[in-house]
Amino acid sequence: MTQRRRHNGPNTPADEDDVPEWVDQVMHTVAAEVRRRRKELGLSAQDLADKCAEIGHPIPRNVIANMESGRRSTLPLVDVMVLAEALETPPVCLIYPVGYVDSVQQLPLRHSTSPMSALQWFTGEETDLGMNDDMLRYFRAHHAAEEQLRTALRDEDYARYHAKTAPNADRKAEALRHQAHAAEAADDALDRLRAARAFIEEEGATPPYLWPDLAAVVDPPESDPNTTEE
Repeated sequence: MTQRRRHNGPNTPADEDDVPEWVDQVMHTVAAEVRRRRKELGLSAQDLADKCAEIGHPIPRNVIANMESGRRSTLPLVDVMVLAEALETPPVCLIYPVGYVDSVQQLPLRHSTSPMSALQWFTGEETDLGMNDDMLRYFRAHHAAEEQLRTALRDEDYARYHAKTAPNADRKAEALRHQAHAAEAADDALDRLRAARAFIEEEGATPPYLWPDLAAVVDPPESDPNTTEE
């Protein structure tokens, strides 16, 4: 069952009498998406039950059948997670099936919204969300800077190689320009990555693990202070 379409204007308050119970809507949406995805994969209810058991959280065939037919009154979060894994889809896509329903009701007594907007709210990707959740933003910033640094360093090495093997002066000059641009991008990403790690540490959390190749760039080992030239 998909969400019931509302014909009210965007600023018209939701009327409890005109909207099915929100919990039931969520249940029906998940059940419909489980059934749709199961059939898309060519699985029977027993096949899906077997896959859930293989994952380590058995969901019997009759429970799946009752859920899909609307006879099951509850749907634990752990079931959604295991069903999603068995159906080879992210759990959030069972709750907000982007592309398969026109709209969803994100929360009780709220206006209907697009599945994509609801999904971004659920995952914390909404641009207006997270102002009071610094840790989530810091980890996202860390991930983005890490990926950009890795790309920039790879581009710099690639350009350096082409500068060394250039067949003529023009090609070498072009490669050197690319190398300088990549080096600038790497420095910028490195600054942002260090800043994100510092913010995370200041909040008392542990920054994400860095592979040795990046760790050596982000936090190069200090020289031994006891080593002096004679």
